[in-house]
Amino acid sequence: MAKERIGLLGGTFNPVHKGHIRSAGEIWRKFALNKILFIPSYIPPHKQTADIASPEDRFAMVEMAVQGHPHFMASALEIEAQERSYSVITLDKVKDIYKDAWVFFIVGIDAFLEIETWRSYREVLEQCRFIVTSRPGYPLDRARKVLPKKYAEKMIDLAESGEVGEELILKFRIFLAPIRALDISSTEIRRKIRQGRSVKGLVPEAVEVYIKRKKLYQE
Repeated sequence: MAKERIGLLGGTFNPVHKGHIRSAGEIWRKFALNKILFIPSYIPPHKQTADIASPEDRFAMVEMAVQGHPHFMASALEIEAQERSYSVITLDKVKDIYKDAWVFFIVGIDAFLEIETWRSYREVLEQCRFIVTSRPGYPLDRARKVLPKKYAEKMIDLAESGEVGEELILKFRIFLAPIRALDISSTEIRRKIRQGRSVKGLVPEAVEVYIKRKKLYQE
């Protein structure tokens, strides 16, 4: 029986937008994942906490965004912990739930370039596999230069590959995955809302309605 494949997609999701859903869909297909957990941070350690919607609002928006995607699931693991969000702690919790699964940490290249600043980052690298996705303005190849040689040797560029099979998963630990990323950012969405401009098409419709109803991100 094939091992289950679980993807973890963490972030502030402030707010979640169509770029998150699009990139998750591409990774889900390429890696034949059984499930992708969308895990909003409680208090993100690497970001300012100003202009961040409450954990409850951000989680509610993620729940709305993943509706209709049976392989996506909103996870309150970090929010329920009510403490600063660290990948090494979250990963331990996920591995406790999915004991026999392959766990894939999905992260954009921009965040991966800062991995040496993560708490216990070597432990995180040893405990799961990484899917590093492309972002506009960040060449994926830069990922090879931020880690010691032993990790770089376990890295593979998936530019030409189709679905990722068991053979590659057993051989490699870090997968560089080019995606057709939508050029959308939560920062730009919040700016538009403050300016009274429409965010139609940038966030799922239910999320747009929720933001208006709760008057989020306004001055």
